[in-house]
Amino acid sequence: MFKIIVLVACLAVVASARYLAVDHGHHHDDYHHSHPKYKFEYSVKDSHTHDHKSQWEHRDGDVVKGQYTLDEADGTHRVVDYSSDHKGGFQVHVQRNGHAHHPHGESYVKIDQHY
Repeated sequence: MFKIIVLVACLAVVASARYLAVDHGHHHDDYHHSHPKYKFEYSVKDSHTHDHKSQWEHRDGDVVKGQYTLDEADGTHRVVDYSSDHKGGFQVHVQRNGHAHHPHGESYVKIDQHY
């Protein structure tokens, strides 16, 4: 689900960039010489479903930096830091904190589902 949200957010950024590139009184070349700059962040902390995640990203020209975090189903916490620029390309560092744990002696059918 998280990947879908991130994909939709990325597609929205791409779609808005394409929309801005259309001639609305500006030349198409103006877009290519502009200096893109943005910041965004969001988080979800749902105590009912235990859905905890966050993301932030900053872009300044061709330099993008960001991070996303989420609580995995096994109890671990994933932290992904990423950056991209024309010199270093796309760089990512993934951390997994905590110890995985699963219910012992129980069937997954008996686990209370929250939808």
